[in-house]
Amino acid sequence: MRRTALFLLGGLCAAAAQAQTTPFEAYDQKIEGTDVTIKMVPVKAGEFLLGSPAAEKGRSADEGPQKKVKVDAFWMGAYEVTFDQYDLYADKDKDKSPLPDGMTRPSPPYIDLTLGMGKSGGFPANSMSQYGALMYCRWLYNKTGVFFRLPTEAEWEYACRAGSKTAYPFGNEASKLKEFAWTAENSEDKYHKVGELKPNAWGLYDMLGNVAEWTMDQYEAEAYKTLDATNPWLKPTDKTPRTVRGGNYMDAAASVRSASRLMSDIAWNDRDPQIPKSKWWNADAPFVGFRIVRPLKQPTKAEAEQFFADAIDQFVGSR
Repeated sequence: MRRTALFLLGGLCAAAAQAQTTPFEAYDQKIEGTDVTIKMVPVKAGEFLLGSPAAEKGRSADEGPQKKVKVDAFWMGAYEVTFDQYDLYADKDKDKSPLPDGMTRPSPPYIDLTLGMGKSGGFPANSMSQYGALMYCRWLYNKTGVFFRLPTEAEWEYACRAGSKTAYPFGNEASKLKEFAWTAENSEDKYHKVGELKPNAWGLYDMLGNVAEWTMDQYEAEAYKTLDATNPWLKPTDKTPRTVRGGNYMDAAASVRSASRLMSDIAWNDRDPQIPKSKWWNADAPFVGFRIVRPLKQPTKAEAEQFFADAIDQFVGSR
């Protein structure tokens, strides 16, 4: 598979970078025509060791070998995207403004994807495919004029660690996990409203547990052996599998470490009776959601449109 540090992922192409007008600090992204906002937290550029050391308890082979990598600056959503935010796009009755040419809304799910765990009022949106998460980013870009996307694996882990080198952002002791994450130990087998527990050192909530989070990367067990050292991204060449991070409310401590990786699985949509199965939803994955990032250096309009064509459109209809 070809690996590349696409300029849109960090604004590496100076000619493509637009002037930065937003101060690099926490802010609330307004969504035009609504009273809904998304809190964005700045993550400064830096370098870190991607992956886990061989001696880390609970480690899987796909978390290594560790590699020192650099990432450019970006904002990240302080919380996982909630149904209040996602349904502005997904629910046609909530946003009556026309969609841009070539854009569609998700087809209605045939079951209650929340399984009674909660929806409005700050619960994390869940069960969408990576396609559905990326289409939300595209809609948000068209709605706000600001380019958003999913984080790469490297960006996600860098932000999750928040400067730490331990198994968890707060250290190596799993006994403290209940203060920061909803897991099998304390979740009562359900996800919870975002932001109810402690954030990491950089002000990001629920990076571990609650719902796991889509990234931009193709999943490959040995990806770290050949990733670029600057803004690494395993650019997808197939529709599946993709990489999910953070663990979820049903996971034990070992699966919600900062370096833990999960490969997406087509079995997450086994219950969908439609032929073909939905490209928007995973009927058997209430444990998967997402959060968004905004690169500090924004792409031009043409570059943003090319990004979405490469990341989304080329895979529509593929198996």
